[in-house]
Amino acid sequence: MRAVILAAGVGRRLGAGADHPPKAALEFGGKSLIARHLEILRHLGVEQVTVATGYKSELLEREIARAGAGFASCVLNPAYRDGSIVSLWAARRALASGADILLMDADVLYDYRLLARLVESRHVNCFLMDRQIEPGDEPVKLCVREGQLVDFHKIVRNPCDYYGESVGFFRLSPPVASRLAARSESYVSGGRGGEWYEEALRDVLLESAPGTFGFEDITGLPWIEIDFPEDVARARDEILPRLAGVPRGGDK
Repeated sequence: MRAVILAAGVGRRLGAGADHPPKAALEFGGKSLIARHLEILRHLGVEQVTVATGYKSELLEREIARAGAGFASCVLNPAYRDGSIVSLWAARRALASGADILLMDADVLYDYRLLARLVESRHVNCFLMDRQIEPGDEPVKLCVREGQLVDFHKIVRNPCDYYGESVGFFRLSPPVASRLAARSESYVSGGRGGEWYEEALRDVLLESAPGTFGFEDITGLPWIEIDFPEDVARARDEILPRLAGVPRGGDK
């Protein structure tokens, strides 16, 4: 299994001034987000990690080296001020490598058991859903009808029985990951480089046969996506104290 981490963005909404670090370099409990990702991925047996960097890429490269993560490498997205679809495109070779893929947003602080549930899922193509969703258009929603995923968007467009929030972590089989890589290529070459990568993933979901994608409900496990200054405070004060420690050695 291989992981692709999207970590190129500027993080404008944090409002931290012109010289703020990349979100993946933010530290919680003395450890950066990227170091936490790599520690968890190593524990779960992921053999190779590709990190799509952009804004202050050299800082993230230093963080990866400091973490001693020889199984991780970086690909540069020089157009990091465009949409995140360009980061997905920058990592297209990793996506199309023939491996099972974990596609991950970098700006998430989370309990390792959340990602373990994705790795261990019976669904070879899988989303993570939290039923405790805040109201409004900001959360990316996973919509379910008759037990099947029918949409994936900030705005609910298709009728559904219920929806939850997407964590921003996805498991993709080799054929589906290759289709996503091709779709990212079509967005960039078609002049749609300002789009979010979720648009391409939504395309693949809607074009797939029913049952191609499943989901795991992780409601109750602590996690937070960090977009705004208040998210940083909540991550530090509410989420971090609730995280289970990553087991050492052969412990699970």
